[in-house]
Amino acid sequence: MKSVQEIAEEIVAREGGFVDDPDDPGGATKYGVTIATLRRLGLDLTGDGRVDVEDVKRLGRDQARDIFIEHYYYRPGINKLPEAIRPSVFDMYVNAGANAIRILQGLLRKMGWMVAVDGVIGPETIEATWAAYEAAKEHFANAYGIERRNYYYRLADRRPASRKYARRRDGSKGGWILRAESFIDPEYHLSEAEHRARVAAWD
Repeated sequence: MKSVQEIAEEIVAREGGFVDDPDDPGGATKYGVTIATLRRLGLDLTGDGRVDVEDVKRLGRDQARDIFIEHYYYRPGINKLPEAIRPSVFDMYVNAGANAIRILQGLLRKMGWMVAVDGVIGPETIEATWAAYEAAKEHFANAYGIERRNYYYRLADRRPASRKYARRRDGSKGGWILRAESFIDPEYHLSEAEHRARVAAWD
């Protein structure tokens, strides 16, 4: 199993460099770290007394990796979950914050564990996650990845401006879907036909 440092470095590489997409609610972002995150952490990287887009541009890869490890892995408690799902939950937490945990809690409820869907990894969620994992070791990580993929599709259903992240211009799978499926065994990937059928209503 990869170390948390290796997983974080892969996330940084996956997120890419500086972007400021008006359709992205996160605003100015570099390596997956948003301007809101820098402001929340008080990281004035330019030393001019304020945290703005220039600070986002100044962010280095190692700084982004360290932010993810401390604030998106250890602080929310992802390290307390079964090792098999940590990479996907960690990656999703960087991408969608506490929704990563809500997806997990929703899956647990589907499997019969009546945990609160509150986006917080507390004792009940930890206990239920380990119990669910023990009950379905061969399938649990895939099940989480599929729930994650479904979340992206539903988000794009509700928010047309986000559809470009789930479907490319040529109709094939967008970055969100490919990202989710990178944590799912190939046998559970959607075919291109299935993907196109899922997004057909967006036209």
